[in-house]
Amino acid sequence: MTTLIAGANVPVPTGPLTLVIRRAADAPTADVSALLLGSHGKVRSDEDFVFYNQPAAAGGAVRHIGPAAGGEAVTVDLAVLPADVDRVVLAASVHEGTFAGVGGLALAVLDASGTDVATFAVEAAGSETVMVLGELYRRQGGWKLRAIGQGYDTGLAGLASDYGVDVGEDDEVPAEDDAARPAGTLPVAPVGATPGWAPPPYSDEPTMRLPAPSEDPQLAGLPPEVGARISLRKEAVRITLEKKGLREVRARVAIVLDRSGSMRELYGNGAVGRLVERMAPIAARLDDDGELDAWIFADEFAPLDPVRIPELPRWIADNVYIDGRNNRPQSPPLPGGAQRVPDHLAGVFGGNNEPAVIEDIIARYRREPGAPVLVLFYSDGGVNRSKQIQRLLTDAAGLPIFWQFVGLGRSNYGILERIDTMPGRLVDNAGFFQVDDIDRISDVELYERILAEFPQWLTAARAAGVVR
Repeated sequence: MTTLIAGANVPVPTGPLTLVIRRAADAPTADVSALLLGSHGKVRSDEDFVFYNQPAAAGGAVRHIGPAAGGEAVTVDLAVLPADVDRVVLAASVHEGTFAGVGGLALAVLDASGTDVATFAVEAAGSETVMVLGELYRRQGGWKLRAIGQGYDTGLAGLASDYGVDVGEDDEVPAEDDAARPAGTLPVAPVGATPGWAPPPYSDEPTMRLPAPSEDPQLAGLPPEVGARISLRKEAVRITLEKKGLREVRARVAIVLDRSGSMRELYGNGAVGRLVERMAPIAARLDDDGELDAWIFADEFAPLDPVRIPELPRWIADNVYIDGRNNRPQSPPLPGGAQRVPDHLAGVFGGNNEPAVIEDIIARYRREPGAPVLVLFYSDGGVNRSKQIQRLLTDAAGLPIFWQFVGLGRSNYGILERIDTMPGRLVDNAGFFQVDDIDRISDVELYERILAEFPQWLTAARAAGVVR
C-alpha cells in the first residue's frame, strides 16, 4: 500500500476500484461525490455529477454506494469508463459545520479484492464544507491517482459549478449562504476594485480580504485587487510549505517562460501574465530576498530582470508579450495602445530550443552558488531536443537545482513525459505535470502540484551531498 502526501501520485489498477472517505468514529458524516471530466476539465453533461441524489453515471461505470469499507464510498470501473472521460474527481461534503470538525479524514483506494492500494490523510482546519480529496486521471495508457486536498467553503454548489455542472434553483445542492460570510471579509469584487474587474476563473476564494499596507509593505504600491490576490496566494504558499515540512527551507526560485509562436494566444489573452503573478508568491516565501529570477526562450533566449512583487504590474507589462511579425500586431501592446520601440525581446521568437536556456540557467547558478534552486519551467510542448535535454539534466543532477517542468496544454513534451523514469542521474532532479488550462486550476492545487516533488528531491540531494 502507498501512503500519499498532497500533490503526490501513484499508478492504480485499470479495473474496478472502490474509493472510500474514512473518518474518526466520532466525527460527523462526510458524504461522497464524484465528477467525470472530459479533456477540457469539465463534465460532459450534468449527468456526470455523481452524488446521493444521482447515484450513477456512464452506464454504471461510476456509482455512489454510500456506507462501505469503513466509510462513504463510490466505485469506479476504469476499464469501462468512456474514452472521452479523462479524469474522475472525488469529493467529500458535510451538511453541518466544517471539515475542521471531521477528525481522521482520509481517502482510501481499494482494488477489486478489497485490498488498500493507496491512502491519503487529508488536513482540513478551516471553513471548508467541501473537500476535493483526489482524482483518477489517464496517463500514458494507464491510470493514476493524485492526492489533492483542496477545500471549498461554498458547498456542493460551488464544487459543481467549478466543474461545469448547471446548478439551477430547483437542484437539491445547497447554495452558498451569504449571511455566513466571515466577519471582516468582503464580497468577491473588493471595494475600490478597478471597474470591470472580477476574480480570475481559477480563484477558489469566495471572499477576499483587502490587505492593509502596514500588514505587508510589499503590497503598499499595488492596485487593491492585485494586493488582495497576492496576499491570499502568499498565505496559500505558506500553508503548502508547512504541510510539506518546508517551513524553514530557503531556496532561490526561477521562472522560465516559453515564447515560441504557439504561445501567442496565451500571451495575448493574458494567461502568461496571470501565471507570473501566481508564481511570484512562491519566491516571496522561499527566497530570502523575495525575488523570482526569470528567463524567456524560443529559438533564442533572454535572461530577464528578477520579478519583485512591488513592481509586478510593470514587470509583466515590460516582459510578457510576443512581438508582432508578418504584419501581426504585438499582443498585447503597451498601455495606451502604442507599439514597443525598441522591442527588447525582438530576437526571442520561433520554435523551441530548451537546451540553450537550460545551459544558461546552469551556468548562472554555477557562478552564483548559494541556496538550492527551484526552477519553474513552463512550455506548451513541441519538445524535440529530447536527447540534449536528457544529457543536460543528467549532468546537472549533481547540482543543487530542481527542475519542475509544467506543460501548458495537450501537446508533445518529448523527454519531459518520461522524466520520472529517466536513468543515469545521481538523484531524481526533475518533475513534470501537464494542465489543459492553467487558468482553470486553483491556486491551492497549483501550488500543491508545483511543490509536490521538491521535498523528496531535497531529502535525496542532502543525502547525496548535493545540498548542504
